[in-house]
Amino acid sequence: MQALIENLVKLQAIELERARITQETRALPAELAEAGAALTAAQQKAAEASGALSREESLRTRLEREIAEHRQKAARFRTQLDSVKTPAQAEAIEHEIHFESGEGDRLENEEFTSLERTEALETALAEARTQVEILSSAHDRTRARIALSQQEFAAQLGSLNAEREALRPLIEPEWLTRFDRLCASRGTGLARVDNQQCMGCRMGVRPQMWNQLREGELLTCDSCNRILYWDPAMAPAPKDPQPEPIPGAGRAPRKSRSEGA
Repeated sequence: MQALIENLVKLQAIELERARITQETRALPAELAEAGAALTAAQQKAAEASGALSREESLRTRLEREIAEHRQKAARFRTQLDSVKTPAQAEAIEHEIHFESGEGDRLENEEFTSLERTEALETALAEARTQVEILSSAHDRTRARIALSQQEFAAQLGSLNAEREALRPLIEPEWLTRFDRLCASRGTGLARVDNQQCMGCRMGVRPQMWNQLREGELLTCDSCNRILYWDPAMAPAPKDPQPEPIPGAGRAPRKSRSEGA
C-alpha cells in the first residue's frame, strides 16, 4: 500500500506541474499581444502627430498665399487713391483698403497660431517616436523571451510526460481510473490528511478514518471524494520526555519548634 501511495503522490506532483506549465504556455501569446498592442498604439500616436504636422504645414501654405493676395489688393487700392475724383470714390477705396489689410492681419494671426501648434506637435511627435523605439525594442525582447520560454516549456513537458508514462503502469488500474476522474473534475485526485483534516477541502475526517489512514490505508473523503492518505513524515515530532518531579522538591524546609522559638 505504501508503494501505491508514493506512486500516486508522485503522479499528482507531475500532473500539477504539467498543468502549471500548460497554463503558463497558454498565457505567452497574450503577453506578446499586449506588447504588440502597446507598440501599435504608440505608432498610431506618432502617425497622428505626423499627420497633424502635415496639415498645419498645408494650412500655413494656404494662409501665406491668401495673405499675399490681400496685401496685393490693398496695395492696388492705395494706388487707385491717386486717381479718384470724388470723396465717395475715395471712401469706397479706403473701405476696401481697410478690409484687405484687416483680412491680411487676421490671417497672419492664424499663421502665428499655426506655428505655435506646430511647435507643440513637433515635441509630441519626437516623444511619440522615442516611445515607438522603446516599445519596439521591448516587443522584440518579449518575442525572443517568449520563444525561449516556449522551447523550455516544451522540453519540461516532454520530460514530465516521459515520467508520467513510466509511472502510470505502476499504479493499479482501479486507483488510476479514480485518480484520473477526480483530477478531471476537481483538479487534484489525491489529498493528504493532516491533524484529522483533509487538505483538499479542509473538512475534518472521522476518528475511525483517521486511525485507518495512519495505519497506511487509502480512503475517500466524505466531502470532496478525493483519495485520502496520511504521510507519517508530516506528523509532529514527539515532545522530549520531561523528568518526573521529585516528591518534596521545590518546597521550603519546615522549621522545628525550637528554631521557631
